[in-house]
Amino acid sequence: MIAMPVRIVWVLSTRMSHLSPDERTSKVKSRLVLTIMILPGLSLVGSNAVMAGSNDPNTEATKTVEDRLAELEQNQRIMERQLEIEREQTAEKAKTTPLVTASAKEGFSIKSPDGDFSLRLRGLLQVDSRSVSGRADPKASDDTLLLRRARPFFEGTVFGDVDFRLVPDFGEGKAAIQDAYLDFKYIPEAKLQVGRYKVPFGIERLQSNADTLFTELALSGNLTPNYDLGATFHSETLWGGKLSYAVGVFNGAVDNGSIDSDVDDSKELAARILATPWKGGDIPLLDGLGIGFAVTAGKKDGSASRGQYLPSYKTPGQQTLFKYRDDVFADGEAIRYSPQAYYSYGSFGLLAEYIVSSQEVVRGTNSDKLQNKGWQVAASYVLTGEAASYKSVVPRWVFDPVAKTWGAFEVVGRLSHLDVDDEAFPTYADPAKYAQSAKAWGLGLNWYWNRNVKWMFDYEHTTFDGGEAGGRDREAEDAILVRAQLAF
Repeated sequence: MIAMPVRIVWVLSTRMSHLSPDERTSKVKSRLVLTIMILPGLSLVGSNAVMAGSNDPNTEATKTVEDRLAELEQNQRIMERQLEIEREQTAEKAKTTPLVTASAKEGFSIKSPDGDFSLRLRGLLQVDSRSVSGRADPKASDDTLLLRRARPFFEGTVFGDVDFRLVPDFGEGKAAIQDAYLDFKYIPEAKLQVGRYKVPFGIERLQSNADTLFTELALSGNLTPNYDLGATFHSETLWGGKLSYAVGVFNGAVDNGSIDSDVDDSKELAARILATPWKGGDIPLLDGLGIGFAVTAGKKDGSASRGQYLPSYKTPGQQTLFKYRDDVFADGEAIRYSPQAYYSYGSFGLLAEYIVSSQEVVRGTNSDKLQNKGWQVAASYVLTGEAASYKSVVPRWVFDPVAKTWGAFEVVGRLSHLDVDDEAFPTYADPAKYAQSAKAWGLGLNWYWNRNVKWMFDYEHTTFDGGEAGGRDREAEDAILVRAQLAF
């Protein structure tokens, strides 16, 4: 009977020769436990068999033990088959069951098992406080609370190769459509985007509204177009992801403006290229450097019947610093260009752009080509050690007073300048109301509670050349801007 346990283990092992080593090890362990449990019974039966006639291998006791062992093995095979059937059923069900997820990074989403169809729900909510001194408009409030942006994002994919986005905005007491476009991704090197979206031009303007360093754009942002209707070929995958481009045709939005439809038959071309040649290379100091250039070119034909088709410019406190006279219209060639760059190294970030915007204008029998210029340099440093980013800072530790963790802190600073063409005054703009140029410097603190919640505290000081009757300079503007933001 000493050989009986050995025989049992041998039988258990030979039945698992088709399994992988890991599976075989697991099953051998479980069956050894079973063998150990039945060994006492086998010993007792074996003892009775010896007493009854140990020299006869075909005794009834021996047959009974072998029958029981065979029955156990049969039950084991039945259980294994049942598990296989359950796994097959689970896998088959997974092929037809949508995947529903929720995360801080992606928001709420539902996706088909093959990934070809998906719908994501995200959102942006910004509640601002503005306190502004030196305000030119006496009817406006110096201190106000406002819902700056309230945007649900509906975006996703159909048939694997077509992305879409629809973004309404209910901020500032108005309802409007911001993004509304399709993006065809059949050719990664030349994706086609059609609909309404931001014109590929200004580097700060193209940042997500949730990721900007300051609550409002710099003075130079006045010279960039915002949302327009168009069609653009673009890609972010060229040169191993080191080169991105966008080339498109648009209706032609004015500086600092958005449009929903065209007011003339002319169109505007826009092109932008951004290179990060040292990304992922052997020079860490240059890894985060991106250099770009953008240009728009077209014609605009404004009139009293079609629309003025000329912009107005605002301060960081969102007050008008320049506006054309009501009887001045765009009439002819419009060109913009902008060299731009972004740099990050560790916790330090830097954004810079220079913009020139020219437009032919007419007033009565007078006509001129006016050229306005602007620039900005903005720097940031993350005090808590996280990496600076063009997109957003992701806190290493979320805000949790109980655990004594406070999120991430980022200090920011910015210089910006806007210069209106001298020829705009007095024929095309009133020098007693509007400034010829403006300079601003700003400081701020951004407090990231987590990936989704952010507080912004900004101070901006703006000085002006001209803008008051008698050739005097407009009073300097001091703006304290606070924002509570939820973005998911």
